[in-house]
Amino acid sequence: MPIFVNGKPLAVRADATVAAVVSADDPGLAEALRDGRAYVTDGVGRPIEPGTVVFPGAIFRVVRSARGSRAE
Repeated sequence: MPIFVNGKPLAVRADATVAAVVSADDPGLAEALRDGRAYVTDGVGRPIEPGTVVFPGAIFRVVRSARGSRAE
């Protein structure tokens, strides 16, 4: 099923989560997402949870935070 992450078209499984897709495509970005140095938005910029299940044609952006980790 086609989706877009940071403008990149990807073919993914229908039951995949955003976090799993990011992890498979960009491990460094996935690490930043896991430790709070990045967050996910939908195609219009609304924050979404990394555990969100993807859907056909979805557009997601993973944004690195300038504020650092949530743990800081």
